[in-house]
Amino acid sequence: MSNTIRIKAPGQARRGEVMELKAMIRHPMETGYRRDLYGKQIPEDILDRFECRYNGEVVFSAEFFRATAADPFLTFYTVATESGTLEFRWLGQDESVYRESVQLEVK
Repeated sequence: MSNTIRIKAPGQARRGEVMELKAMIRHPMETGYRRDLYGKQIPEDILDRFECRYNGEVVFSAEFFRATAADPFLTFYTVATESGTLEFRWLGQDESVYRESVQLEVK
């Protein structure tokens, strides 16, 4: 399964505007409790953490646990203050990092 990332964020905003941001990553979030068709245990494979950085500053973060569903989807808000980069990062328990970024122009 590839780790497809989908982001919904504005490309432009007015200074002081509250922006709705949406982020989803395709990820199995395996708990380590399930077994495959042959009875072999499927190894644990979860994302531990999500962060959204706005020009390098964390504006939203979340921790994930075994009970988190596959393909975690998040909706959150931040205020447009200046033009720059919104970086979305998912951190895996195996130290993997998945990221996507969006350029934001603030008028």
